[in-house]
Amino acid sequence: MTALVEEEPYALRKADKEPRLAAELHALTDWHRARCERYGRLVSAQFPEASGLGTGVSLEGTPFVSVRLFKQFELRSIPKEDVFKTLYSSGTTGSPSRIFLDRDSAALQSRTLVRIMQHWLGKERLPMLIADHPGVIANRSSFSARGAGIQGLSFMGRQHTYALTDEMTLDWAALERFAEQFAAQRVLVFGFTFMVWQHVVRALESSGRKLALPEGILVHSGGWKKLEAEAVTNEHFKERVRATMGLSRVHNFYGMVEQIGAIFVECEEGRIHAPAYSDVLVRRTADWSVAPHGEEGVVQLVSSLPRSYPGHSLLTEDRGVVTGEDDCPCGRAGKTFRIVGRLPKAEARGCSDTFTSARTEASP
Repeated sequence: MTALVEEEPYALRKADKEPRLAAELHALTDWHRARCERYGRLVSAQFPEASGLGTGVSLEGTPFVSVRLFKQFELRSIPKEDVFKTLYSSGTTGSPSRIFLDRDSAALQSRTLVRIMQHWLGKERLPMLIADHPGVIANRSSFSARGAGIQGLSFMGRQHTYALTDEMTLDWAALERFAEQFAAQRVLVFGFTFMVWQHVVRALESSGRKLALPEGILVHSGGWKKLEAEAVTNEHFKERVRATMGLSRVHNFYGMVEQIGAIFVECEEGRIHAPAYSDVLVRRTADWSVAPHGEEGVVQLVSSLPRSYPGHSLLTEDRGVVTGEDDCPCGRAGKTFRIVGRLPKAEARGCSDTFTSARTEASP
């Protein structure tokens, strides 16, 4: 268990959080170097100065690896026989990332996710409507990103109801029962962004019917690339969700299967928040230096949670901007940011190519 996990998610300001998080991250770097030979070679090739860093280090100095490497290599810091669950990314092209969890890591992921979401939803388990079909979690030992998200958030709900049939059409009988039973109660609606948009919101609009869930809270994530292709903005998405489902609150969150527990939730002011045990940096592609607040660059995610695989410091394939730190009008401490979009293919390749020599050394 990491010490930062015991803190309230948004209570630590920079002066308290940064040195503690940096120390945990660099301890994790040494942990994974000792237990994952391939990762050790990657870091030694790309960050030769990173050996034995100890605790007197900066957050910016944490070695990072490209998230794309999890699609190319089996990176784990536990014996194969200790793998309890394997998570797969939701990419539609190429090989998916494979993330290996042991029982302790899976339990820590679940506990931390619940702690974060209780901040936004309260501790009471709410009736839960899932914008997906039941088959997405059929195999409980090997999850896609969608299945992992549903499984993780299901701890926050009760009387779980799937909005879709296995044929990806609205399950009208289930929806009507749910809306009738819980119309006057707080409910949790969860789904991946494109699933909510394509298979619930637009399907409701096409049918000319609406749901009435005025106390409902939608939590959604992922799939913005497809919506951007349709010129659907975050605000437009919220407006259409409220119009078709009657929900009172909508929270987008950012995260990826490659970094368990790193959930960054959008507040009422439209800013995405980093919790106490995670953070975000934005790096310039020219020299991989850290960009100041307000400057666009490549998003790096760090988390003190991953121990069964070396995912504690990842260079993503997203572009973003840090919008502030300890200054959000909502009153929550910590860094805030927004995601601008995915990297162009050439630039994404460039991120991965940063590790070409390391990948060569790491190959069996």
